[in-house]
Amino acid sequence: MGPILMLFKNPGAFFLLMIPLLYSVIIHEVAHGWVAEKMGDTTARLMGRITLNPIKHLDPIGTLMLLFFGFGWAKPVPVNFSNLRDYRKGMILVSAAGITANITLAFLALLIIKMNIFSPWGTMAAILSVLARINIILAAFNLIPIPPLDGSKILMGFVSNRVQYQLMQLEPYGMFIILGLLFFGLLNPLITFFEQIIVTIINSIL
Repeated sequence: MGPILMLFKNPGAFFLLMIPLLYSVIIHEVAHGWVAEKMGDTTARLMGRITLNPIKHLDPIGTLMLLFFGFGWAKPVPVNFSNLRDYRKGMILVSAAGITANITLAFLALLIIKMNIFSPWGTMAAILSVLARINIILAAFNLIPIPPLDGSKILMGFVSNRVQYQLMQLEPYGMFIILGLLFFGLLNPLITFFEQIIVTIINSIL
C-alpha cells in the first residue's frame, strides 16, 4: 500500500506515517552533510543543514513525489568535494551516506515488524511495512548512476578524471533525463535490480 493509497484506506495510518516518511529524506540529506564534515568539509554545517529541522530540508516537488510515487527528495545538502581530505574516498563515502541511512531505516522498520511487537495485521505493522518499502525504493533510486543522484558520485570516485568531467557536464540536465526515463518506465528494471540487492542484504542480517 503506497502512502497516498493509505490516505484513502486508512487516514489515521497515513498521518502517523507522514513524519517518519518525511524524515526518511531529511535523514538522507543530513547523513551526507555529517559524513562530509567528518571528511573535512564544513559547508553543510556552516549553512545550518546538519539539523533535523524539516524547514531547512524539505523540497515541495520532492515531497509530493514521495507521497504520490514512493520516492522523492529533499533539498540537496551542499558539499564542497574539493575540501575533503581524500577526494575520491570522500566522494564515495559522502555519496553513499544517504543511501546507507535509508537502508538502515528500512532495516529497523523490518526488524520491529519481525520482533512481533505489533499485530502483523494492525495499523503499526502496515506503517512500518510502507516505511521500509519506501526507504528501500529511495536507496535503490539514489543508486542509479545518473547525475545528480548519489550513484553517479559513487561512480565518480572510481572512474578517470575524464569520465568524471563528462558526468559533471551531464548534471544540469540529469533530473530531466531521469524524469523522462521514469515516465517511459526505462529505469524500472534498474530500480528493481537495486531493490533486490538491498532486500537480500537486509534479509541476510535479519
